[in-house]
Amino acid sequence: MGSLGLADKPKILFVCDDGNCQPSLPLHLRDQCEVIRVGSLLRAMGELTRSSFSGLYLCGNHLREALRLGRAIQDGRILDGMPDGVAMLGSDNEVIWANERLREWVGSDDVNGQSFYAVMGNPEILGPDFCPFHTALATGRPSSTVIRVGENRYFHTHAAPLNEGTSSPQHLVVTVRDVTTEILQQQKLEAIHKAGIELADLTPDEIFNMEVDDRIELLKSNILRHTQDLLHFDVVEVRLLDDKTNELVPLLSVGIDGEAATRPLFARPQHNGVSGFVASTGKSYLCEDTTEDPLYIQGFKGAKSSLTVPLMFHDQVIGTFNVESPEPRAFSESDLQFVEIFSRDVAVALNTLELMVAQKASTAQESVEAIHGAVALPVDEILNDAVNVMERYIGHEPDVVERLQRILRNARDIKQVIHRVGQRMAPAEAVPYAAEFDKHPKLRECRVLVADADERVRNDAHTLLDRYGCQVETAHSGEEAVCMVRNSGPDAEYDVIIADIRLPDMSGYDLMVRLQEFLESVPLVLMTGFGYDPGHSIVKARKAGLHPKAVLYKPFRLDQLVDTVETILDVYRRVERV
Repeated sequence: MGSLGLADKPKILFVCDDGNCQPSLPLHLRDQCEVIRVGSLLRAMGELTRSSFSGLYLCGNHLREALRLGRAIQDGRILDGMPDGVAMLGSDNEVIWANERLREWVGSDDVNGQSFYAVMGNPEILGPDFCPFHTALATGRPSSTVIRVGENRYFHTHAAPLNEGTSSPQHLVVTVRDVTTEILQQQKLEAIHKAGIELADLTPDEIFNMEVDDRIELLKSNILRHTQDLLHFDVVEVRLLDDKTNELVPLLSVGIDGEAATRPLFARPQHNGVSGFVASTGKSYLCEDTTEDPLYIQGFKGAKSSLTVPLMFHDQVIGTFNVESPEPRAFSESDLQFVEIFSRDVAVALNTLELMVAQKASTAQESVEAIHGAVALPVDEILNDAVNVMERYIGHEPDVVERLQRILRNARDIKQVIHRVGQRMAPAEAVPYAAEFDKHPKLRECRVLVADADERVRNDAHTLLDRYGCQVETAHSGEEAVCMVRNSGPDAEYDVIIADIRLPDMSGYDLMVRLQEFLESVPLVLMTGFGYDPGHSIVKARKAGLHPKAVLYKPFRLDQLVDTVETILDVYRRVERV
């Protein structure tokens, strides 16, 4: 046989962990073959999977393990078909063998002999174990960590020590699983939740300085920004549910056709689109193809799919969140999960904003009431004094009378200005008693005169009736009440007169008789304690025309006062002003 070049020599894999055993190789093998020497069966397995060999030569002390090596080679071929990466590492993190999946991920078939971390591109170790290979070898127990490769590739790495029958393991079996999708999804969920929390997260300065409309606009802007930046949706519609009318009122609309954005929709399962169905059932709805879905009503021309979820707060639907796409089946179950999470935070933000608005409005209303309460009785004193002085000068000093009438008008205007300022500071729909206010429209602009010697009664009359929109004035005595009524004028006449049955200068009945001298009908209500009517004022007054329901027994409730005033309005004011 002629001599062969090195490239033409067959390759023999020689497994021997004894440095002195190589000379015992037959001379013809040493002279005519390329001998690759390794010191362990594990490294032999790595060489066999990486290169082709003409033969395998085992040192005597490895003959018994030949069968085991054969099984290892077979197992390696099986591992090549796994979806996860698998590698065999030495104690210095050197790759002895890697399956096909791992070699595919790193883009190289030549990984044996290199550091695992170098093969993986020197990734960032995210934990929880920042030295998983050292831990596994030192403890003899598996250890795991997550590594990041490049900008957005994540792998879960699990290292298990290989039991070789020695006192301490020298090799590791490392499995590598691609968890990029799960990590990115978790990051997106966290980002969406964080964005939701920040929707209505205003500083004290912002809360103090921003008007209600400004806060609403800021919230709408934040909702839209996070929807586009995090969820990547450009066509968005948010509607809020009106509990009274069951209507879905538009709050935010981007990309929706103009007519569709203002279309009346109600929380009903039929004939109100997907939003109406979602609001009425409280269930999310994924419309995969608008052309085939009977519930869908066009939001924008060319829409092919939509995703709608309810805005839920404490298990109660407060609105709907809708996104649409020009592509059919554009939304996945993950999109549904993301939007549901974001919508819950949107609902919380909307509720927080509503509470802040109501709190600010309520505080403003309380301030207005406090101011009005401090001003109301002193203004009444001005009115009483001006009327008394004016009566003395009628027929004698026209100029004085005109000036006194101007004082009366200005004094009454003071109260009206306070009312108007209060309405601007605290819209009626934002204060706690707004619902009651809306239930009693008859009382708005109703003019009421209250005659009682007790200052607490006069003050309470202002506090209770002013908040319903009544214009309240008070008098200390029967004579003051007569003067106030007589000089009220055609534009300031009283709709209801409430008087105690025992005034300092006359009874309630006597007051009624005095008023009948210049009033065709007297819209009088008498107040009395239970069982107290020594002069039989109520009996006499009823005989003189007092309405049967025009009696209030102290202490009376607010609803009794309101009902009685409304009754008198129905009997007198509406008949006379038709």
